[in-house]
Amino acid sequence: MSGVPAEATPERLTAVLRRAGVLTRGEVVDVAVETSRDTLISRIARLRLTYAQGDDAGPSHVFFKTSREDAAEALRELGRKEVTFYDVVAVATPPGLLPRCYEAAAEPAGRWHVMLEDLTASHEPLGEWPLPPPMERWHAVVAAHARFHALWWDHERLGVSVGAFADDSGALDRHLAAFPKDLAVFADRLGDRLSAERRRVYEGLIAAAPRLLGRYRSHRDLTIVHGDAHVWNALLPRDPGSDDVRLIDWDAWRVDTATDDLAYMIAVQWYPDWRRRYERESLRRYHDALVAAGVRGYSFDALWDDYRQSVLWQITTPMWQANHGLGPWIWWNHLERIMSAVHDLGCLELLD
Repeated sequence: MSGVPAEATPERLTAVLRRAGVLTRGEVVDVAVETSRDTLISRIARLRLTYAQGDDAGPSHVFFKTSREDAAEALRELGRKEVTFYDVVAVATPPGLLPRCYEAAAEPAGRWHVMLEDLTASHEPLGEWPLPPPMERWHAVVAAHARFHALWWDHERLGVSVGAFADDSGALDRHLAAFPKDLAVFADRLGDRLSAERRRVYEGLIAAAPRLLGRYRSHRDLTIVHGDAHVWNALLPRDPGSDDVRLIDWDAWRVDTATDDLAYMIAVQWYPDWRRRYERESLRRYHDALVAAGVRGYSFDALWDDYRQSVLWQITTPMWQANHGLGPWIWWNHLERIMSAVHDLGCLELLD
């Protein structure tokens, strides 16, 4: 069992799968790491399970995700948030949008792990990063996010037993208080690579933030957002006739406006030519899917207004990424793309 995590011994897996109801009388007798790799914040592995001869077999594989010991504390905290997501949100979400979770556990300020169903046989990731996917697959991912957002739209549990409103928890005030210092760190790192004009945009957002956050403080038309909703955090069905998209990697989830996911998915990730061609059509399709899933009283014009504000707030994403040690091959491209979107969509008007 070389390389098998301590949390995935045959004995533990037998107990976990029995609790999850996917193993009745069977017993896991061997576990092997079939594939493994590191991401920015985690170590993931596909584990192959062998059962005792003659036993009723459970799943042949499981997907195991755990903390990287060398990750910064802020990034380890994201992993613990994913554990909370599967413990609290996923169990209350109808099947079909998320992978099934067999176990999610975290030690206080220590290791964490999630053990999920392996979807390799039925699903596949999108094409090669950073190329945009074919439009049919792109629309399927957008619609999946709309269906998930609709499930939690203004849900009575938001801010009560699921997630927290950032203004109630004090997180919003802490973020606002830290914003000027975070900008100074970012600006010092970039030097003259951050133009005076762009620095003024950041300073304008700091000044306008208390007013702009009135939208959030209303606690209306909010939902659970993914927080890292690029298209590679979705698995697409191998069956071309199926719309069974599964959304994965929930370590940045929060209660917020749905358009934060859309702005990250579109304005942060895609270069100007692609975005200008497909942005508004994609938002229309998202809104149609949202309405079809039961959301009422939220017009496309309201979505467009929220989207423009979300695009403006997304200028903080490359700043956060740079300040938390992510490589410039990530955040520099994000900075260029989001600033282009801010100008294209007239978002600077929101600062006046």
